[in-house]
Order: sequence, then structure tokens, then C-alpha cells
Amino acid sequence: MSGKPDLQIPLEPERYELNSPPAYRFEVDRREFFKFLGAGILIVGVLKNAYALQESGAVRRTNESLPKEIGAWLHVGENGVVTVYTGKVEVGQNIRTSLSQCVAEELHVPVSRVQMVMGDTQLTPFDMGTFGSRTTPTMSPQLRKVAAAARDLLVGLAAAEWQTDRKRLIAADGRVTDPETKRSLEYAVLVKGQQLTQTISAEGPLIPSAQWTVQGQSLHKVDGRDFVTGKHRYPSDQKLPEMLHGKVLRPTSFGATLVSIDAHEAQQIPAVTVIHDGNFVGVVAPSTEIASRALKAIRAEWKAEPQPSNQELFEYLKKNATQSTDPTGDASRYEAGSVEKALASADHRLQQTYTVSYIAHAPLEPRAALAQWSGDTLTVWTGTQRPFGVRSELAEAFRIPEESVRVLMPDTGSGYGGKHTGEAAIEAARLARAAKRPVKLMWTREEEFTWAYFRPAGVIEVSSGLRGDGTIAAWEFHNYNSGAAGIRTYYDIANQRIEFHPTRSPLRQGSYRALAATANHFARESFMDELAHLVKMDPLEFRLKNLKNERLRAVFEAAAKKFGWGQAKAAGHGVGMGGGFEKAGNIATCAEVAVDRKRGEVKVLRVLSAFECGAIVNPDNLRNQIEGSNIMGLGGALFEVIEFENGRVLNGRFSSYRVPRFSDVPTIETVLLDRKDIPSAGAGECPMIGLAPAIGNAIFDATGVRIRSLPMVPNGLNAA
Repeated sequence: MSGKPDLQIPLEPERYELNSPPAYRFEVDRREFFKFLGAGILIVGVLKNAYALQESGAVRRTNESLPKEIGAWLHVGENGVVTVYTGKVEVGQNIRTSLSQCVAEELHVPVSRVQMVMGDTQLTPFDMGTFGSRTTPTMSPQLRKVAAAARDLLVGLAAAEWQTDRKRLIAADGRVTDPETKRSLEYAVLVKGQQLTQTISAEGPLIPSAQWTVQGQSLHKVDGRDFVTGKHRYPSDQKLPEMLHGKVLRPTSFGATLVSIDAHEAQQIPAVTVIHDGNFVGVVAPSTEIASRALKAIRAEWKAEPQPSNQELFEYLKKNATQSTDPTGDASRYEAGSVEKALASADHRLQQTYTVSYIAHAPLEPRAALAQWSGDTLTVWTGTQRPFGVRSELAEAFRIPEESVRVLMPDTGSGYGGKHTGEAAIEAARLARAAKRPVKLMWTREEEFTWAYFRPAGVIEVSSGLRGDGTIAAWEFHNYNSGAAGIRTYYDIANQRIEFHPTRSPLRQGSYRALAATANHFARESFMDELAHLVKMDPLEFRLKNLKNERLRAVFEAAAKKFGWGQAKAAGHGVGMGGGFEKAGNIATCAEVAVDRKRGEVKVLRVLSAFECGAIVNPDNLRNQIEGSNIMGLGGALFEVIEFENGRVLNGRFSSYRVPRFSDVPTIETVLLDRKDIPSAGAGECPMIGLAPAIGNAIFDATGVRIRSLPMVPNGLNAA
């Protein structure tokens, strides 16, 4: 990947699962691509700034050299098919379609001719991972430049063929045309029998968003039929000849160590192999049923230390703050003006504490991997948002060079930040190495709930001082453990102190959709509502009085107008709003709830979100992202919570872990603000952050009960 790093996007500290930089030291020979692809045009790039464009992860030490590999991005074949290579992956966000649109736009071909190869570490250029809403703002411009370079080369071929001035030639609909002579050649004819390469330049003219004809359109999912008909094969559907099935013995609690093992009974089961390597114990068998039976037959003794429970979680987090700092060097502490002086002179003061529980990603497809060894070469098919990261983990685990490991990521349904690491891949590979046959490993639902990492819990303390006219004079914000994403306020406040405090976590924690921006916006936007009521101002009026950011003002005003903010409400109903800025997107969400005080029931009736993320690439897909975020966000806002005690998860199945159901889904409306004057940003994370505070503020509006913890009503309003 070439180009300059986007220094506006920080490296979020709450990506706890990414605690070490991967080392990529492979070389790619462009001749190998032609052996694989056949004749045509190959667009390549020198990866001079590969690490600089990694959107997240640990920080590389400055004295380390950067990789200088050759990476192939696009191939125009003799059959007219345009094959595009990207390390980004498809996890249900439909980026396969939007990236195809950007290539089709610049190369001037139908989307149907674009074929995306994604997340294959042997074929695609290095990529840090698919997260942080970075695919649209980073990969889309990259592939547009690649496609533009290919178009330029094709026009040059036609000009040479016709011995004419290339400036008068037009590329459109997969062919180059000379308007004066009416001559025309399809791309497939131009490349026939040729093997040409071109290295993309760092900068090049791209089609302005106002002139888009393919981007900006609501195209259907390019391979949607395969998903509807069942033709698509997810990671858990992968098969190989002579494949075996694996299972892994799990500890009795977090941090437990293996003391002894008796596998005699399991080893007596025909066709079963038991693998014991340190703390790792697993079995392989001809079927998952036999593997499960063998696993149950193993007798193991584990040793564990006493651990806290969710009942004492927030006190534990406050007591166990550490001295480590945010790796960005920015978000751990920010200070401006004098908070003490402003508080002392304020007409009104308020201080509150908000808490956020651990929640699970709960993907429909638990972790799965299929591993195959060929000598010392390893191939793994697995569902991951970081194929290259998993490749590094595998290489390190088995002490083999990274070029001996290939990771392929079949399009998988849902990740939500929870599939960044390669546990299942490593486990399957360890079992396959022992069995000397391909091994498929699928985590159970209970394993996914227990042994994956969780969204970090946290404690957030907010203090503020107001002037009599409702202007915020002082702002102090402390986040313990949740993280620093979205921690800085976007309101115009002269005197601020904002600090993130890392703590020791009793559970494994890591990335989750929108990271800590959900927690920080819940606390900030709930507190803003409290401040508005303190000075008896309308919540919208209060926000706009303290907000200068034009893009944020626009979404708040658009949401309020469409929602009908300020109109009369039915008895027992309440309305609230919340919003903010994250990952270059701007969101404002309004919610209406109905509360039955006698039963303590809360029903979200209506949610409306106004969203702006620059120039819109695919309007329908953008609406899907916003609606999906709001539906997913209902769970964390209302009832999702991990219950645990002494290192054991107590509600690790859907029967006891409440996720949103069809009956929970309110009427959802979306207002899109298309800013063609601003580069496109991603939409996978930002839309979620306004929902929880909007619902909490609406509950207060209906009942006068202020809820300052997520989830807000896991057991009903009366228990809040």
C-alpha cells in the first residue's frame, strides 16, 4: 500500500488483543503473478509505507526498517475480467461491493466484470486488518488510484495501436474509443498476448465525487445470490479430503493451569488421537461427535487463583488502575485552560459516575478453522478480520517463516471486532500437525462466549461547571479501563481535563464495534442531558449552544427536524437524543420509548439517526450499516451483560445471555447527509454511539429516573 499515513486517526489503546507488531519479511516476484493469472496488465505498488498505513495496532519502534515488497493490486485479463487484490476482508459489511464500485468507477468497466480477491495472504498485498472503519477512507482511494493507473495504461496501448494522440481517446464501458475515427477496442483485446506491468504513482487525478456514475449508487450485493441460495461456504463450511475434526480441552476458569491429565479412556476410543503439549490438550477424530465424546473422557486437574465477580467489577477497576499509558501518547491525558478556576467561578456544578459492563460479540458463526500441513508449509482457512496478523501468530507459534504460512479468509458473517486473533487457527494447526491430516476445528457457542475476548467494562467519572446562560465553563472526564476512543469532547469548552486510566482487567478484553466510543459517548451525552435539565434548557438547544462543529450541528438539526423534536408525546412516552463524532463520521440519534411503570418494562418504539460520513459510496448499504448498528446497539444499551464469578462465565449461552430479538426492534429511520465535498469515511462503527444515550435520556424523559449504567434495564426498570 502506498501513500501517506492518515495522522488524524489515532491508534486506540483498547485494542488490547493487538499488543505486538507483526513482522512481515516476504518478497513477491511479479513474474509469479503472471504464472498464476496469465497474460494481461498487472498493476503493482512498492510498499514503501506499509506500516505507516496500518490503521491500528501496537506502535513500531522507529529504528526498525519498513518492508519494501512488491505487491500486486489489479490484473486485467485476456477474458476481460478485472481481478482486484486487497488484504481487506468481507465480514458482512458489504465492502466487497463498494470496493468493486470504486474500481469500476475509475477503470470504466461494469461492476459485473470486477472480481475481488480478499484476505488471502499469499495473493493480496499486506494489510493490518479490517477494522476501525478504515476500509472506505484508505482502501477505496488506493484501489481507485490502481484502477486509474490501469485505465491510463490501456488508453496508452490503444494510442500505440492506432498511432494517435492518446489525449483524444476515451475509456468507457470496458473499451477504448477514438471519437474521431469511431475505432474501438475492448480492454480484453488490448491486453491479449501481453504481459505488462505498471507501478502506481503516489498521487494521480481521480474522478471527483460530484461526477461519480457508479459510486454513489445503491448497487445490490455483488454475490448476494450465493448467500441467499446457500452456495457460499463460510469458514465453518470448509472441507478437505481425509479431513478430521478437532476439539480442545478448556480450563475450568480464566488463568487456570493444568496440574495433571489422564487421557487413557479417551485414547481407547477407535480412531481418536489425543494431543498434549504443555497446557494444550486436544483430540482429533473422524467426526465432531466422536471428538466430543473423547474430550469428555479426559480427566484433568486444574489449579486456579481466586478472582473477582461482576458484582464487584467497578470497584475492582477503580482500585486496579495501572501506570501504563495510551500507546498513542495523546489520549491518556488532555488538558486545556484551568478546570479548577472555572469550576470555582461556575454558577452550576454537577458530578456523576457512569459504568459500562463487559459484553460479548455473540457472532452468529463462532470461531472456526481448517488447517492443512504439507511438509513445513501450513495453510489455514479461518474467519478473521486480520489474515496477516493470524499468519504472524501461526508463524510464531510453530517457529516457521511467515512465507511458509498461508491464511485464507472466506467471507464470514459477522466479526464486530471480535475475530482479530487466531486462537482457532493455531489450535487447528496444532491438531493437524499431530494428526498428519487436515483438521477442522469449530468452537461451540459456549466456547465463543467464554474464551473469546469481551468489550471492556469501565467506570467513567464526569464533572462540569456551567454559567448561568447554559455555557459550559469546565469539563473533567476520567475513563477507567473502557478506553480512549471518542474520549475527547466535541463541545466547545475552554477548560478541560480528560484522562484515560488503564486498569487490570479480570476478564480478557479487546476490540468491539466502535471500541470505547460507545462508553464515552454514553457518559458524555447522558451528562449533557443532565446539564440541560440542571439549567432548565431543551436538550437540543443546550447542545447547539455549546457546539460549533458545523458537521455535528448539521446532523443534530437534521435528526431533530425529521424526528419531530419538541412535539407532544403520549402518556408514558419519552424522547431523548444522543450523538457525536467518531472515525470521521457524524451521528445524531433520537429515540422514543414507552415505559410501563407498574411492570417496569421499557419498550423502544422509534429510533431515527441522521448520519454524515462525507461522500456516500452506496446509499442502501450505508443505511444497512446504520440500521444494523442501531439494532446491535440495543443489546448493549438495554440488557447485554457478561456475568462471571471466580474466573467462570455464568451466562455463556443464548438462553441466558440476552441479545436483541425481532420483538425488540423499533421502527428505524435514517437520514443521510451526502457531503460530496468531503472524502468518504467508513460507517461500520460511528452510527452505534448515539443510541444508548438517546434511549437513556428518553427513559428519563418518560419517568424522571436517570440510569447511569450499561446495560440500563437488564432486569426491567424497577430493578434499575
